[in-house]
Amino acid sequence: MATTLQLEPASATSTAATGGSVAVAMSGGVDSSTVAAILRDRGQTIVGLTMQLWNQRRLPELHGDGPVQHRCCSIDDVHDARRVAEHLGIRFYVVNFERVFEQTVIRPFVEDYLAGRTPIPCTHCNNDVKFDQLLATARQIGSDRIATGHYARVRHNSETGRYELLRAVDETKDQSYFLFGLTQEQLARADFPLGEMTKQEVREIARRLEVPVADKPESQEICFVPAGGYVRFIESYLKEQGRELGGPDGAPISGNLGEPGDIVSTSGETIGRHNGLHNYTVGQRKGLGFATARPVYVVSIDMENNRVIVGDDTELRTTTCEVRNVNWISFEAPDKPIQAFVRVRNRHVPAEAEITPLGATSARITFRMPQRAITPGQAAVFYSGEHVLGGGWIAKQ
Repeated sequence: MATTLQLEPASATSTAATGGSVAVAMSGGVDSSTVAAILRDRGQTIVGLTMQLWNQRRLPELHGDGPVQHRCCSIDDVHDARRVAEHLGIRFYVVNFERVFEQTVIRPFVEDYLAGRTPIPCTHCNNDVKFDQLLATARQIGSDRIATGHYARVRHNSETGRYELLRAVDETKDQSYFLFGLTQEQLARADFPLGEMTKQEVREIARRLEVPVADKPESQEICFVPAGGYVRFIESYLKEQGRELGGPDGAPISGNLGEPGDIVSTSGETIGRHNGLHNYTVGQRKGLGFATARPVYVVSIDMENNRVIVGDDTELRTTTCEVRNVNWISFEAPDKPIQAFVRVRNRHVPAEAEITPLGATSARITFRMPQRAITPGQAAVFYSGEHVLGGGWIAKQ
């Protein structure tokens, strides 16, 4: 997608771009800043790129008077990234991606919630912004590769000729789940220097190399969603737009945002009322608006009938789901079922399953044991040991 890019030099002394450099995606946090410091310390020619993704002055009603929890890609983060670049003495640019970020991340985020799905905006940002638009910008200024602070690893398999994505050594920080959508071309140009390190080691390196943000706390929230939560963001964003957004198929989504409806048990009994389907997600227990003698959870979202279906924990578990837009990494799309371990959300323990292709970009997953809260809109990522075989978006159970 074409977009007008604005490059902002860090200082008047910045020199012209030269070939053979590596662009470092600098978010202003300790991880990406340490990547820049490591590569600079190794004598690598690097250039820092920071993405301006969201105008923090938009939707002012979401920002309270109290202290704001740290969110990545804020204005303060841009300043921190610039400060690190100046400390390292490297060329640095701020790249304005607000328009493409809104088109490829924020609008799909809102549309997914209105359609009863629970999206993962960070994965869309990786696929459609960081390793697409930012990589294209890096190549325009003479850098053939892009390095990021992700905890993951990339290797080239000389036997298959394919680039492989692997889990990070530090399992507690592994981010391979969010990178399943990267193509072979993108993986070929990606560097993840932290994939072999633990978080503690990264902090120690940052202090040794005197990185200015060595002790900066980690981001805890989605960059464009303030502490008020995603529901308030969706409502404010739609109010700003003056309309409801269209669905993924181009058809308008109507009658869902804020429209009350029934909360129904899996046996069909109406036991409460909801105030808009976008307030609920599969697996939710709190905030249902009614009391019961036993815990109940959201089992599914019935968009067609504007209902929230609830049940007990056993009814939240299922053995099958279908995925769409599958990206195969370690090999081309298989023509027969394969055995793998599948993760259906970031902190989910990968579970044994059979993956049956339904075409080049869709598949059915059958788990050996029932899995809890398989949620449309989330990703199902396929693993074999430390290798990420591929992954896709959960479409339905």
